[in-house]
Amino acid sequence: MGSITFAHPWVLLGLLAVPAMAAWWIWRYRKQEAALQHSNIAIFAGVAKSLRVRLRWLPYALRTLAVGAMIVALARPQSQLSRQETKVEGIDIVMAMDISGSMLAEDFKPNRLEAAKKVAADFVEGRKTDRMGLVVFAGQAFTQVPLTIDHNVLLSQMKELKSGVVKDGTALGDGLATAINRIKDSEAKSKVIILLTDGVNNQGSVDPLSAAEIAAMYDIRLYTIGIGSMGKAPFPFRDQMGRVHYQNIDVEIDEALMKDMSAATNDGQYFRATNKKALQEIFDQIDVMEKSRIDITQYAQTKDEFYPWLWIALLALVAEALLRWGWMKL
Repeated sequence: MGSITFAHPWVLLGLLAVPAMAAWWIWRYRKQEAALQHSNIAIFAGVAKSLRVRLRWLPYALRTLAVGAMIVALARPQSQLSRQETKVEGIDIVMAMDISGSMLAEDFKPNRLEAAKKVAADFVEGRKTDRMGLVVFAGQAFTQVPLTIDHNVLLSQMKELKSGVVKDGTALGDGLATAINRIKDSEAKSKVIILLTDGVNNQGSVDPLSAAEIAAMYDIRLYTIGIGSMGKAPFPFRDQMGRVHYQNIDVEIDEALMKDMSAATNDGQYFRATNKKALQEIFDQIDVMEKSRIDITQYAQTKDEFYPWLWIALLALVAEALLRWGWMKL
């Protein structure tokens, strides 16, 4: 449980009545006159006070406790996690990742897609103050995770990515356009899209270069990454018996287009990763990008905590009644 706050803290002023009630009882006790007058009280010297006499203050103490507990309950105590509004260094980043069938080529181990997921996940874990999102594309594009500061959600969704969930192909323009839609309304001073692919644009309705020009209009910086070894790469396929075979396929990356796409945006760059180590180094370079300030607000989840105080007040009143009208009744 977090810190305790009060929805109506001014009600706590009523607690001033508690010491006033105690002082009134003490004053009243001292002012009481004897019920029996006698000229010599020596005959009572050896008489011990009964437990009932010794505890004659208890009913009034229970009533005072009940009043204090009711006042605290009326102030509505609440437990909550910490709430803070701070400015931290960070940027907004959307990663657009190719999940087409060619990403299963095994020139990266275990394959291009799994290697890209691992390196991207390390990148996410290293940028704890950034809002980040994830767009995936093949023949079509869709948003996997919108911009969020909850990196656990992002990492969980990234881990589940696999090829074959949408029509195959490489829709670079659609992938970039979807990422732009997710980040264009961001209020961050620095907005970045990282687009990773291993192919040539052959699907989709949006021209990739036109999408890059739209990104520039929204002051979005675009980093494009071509992933794939030079020459040919082993690609797995299954025969009719379900057995896995490998065939070397040409690695085709439209580097000229991707360079033009990056160049169309302010300070955008194109990178080529021919192995997993090179891909890691590329993300390390991107990791040192200029950062801008964004607001992070952590809102607390509150929980009412006045019920225990109501129970204390109720039990104290019941105990007082039992004592005053039962055991301690004269």
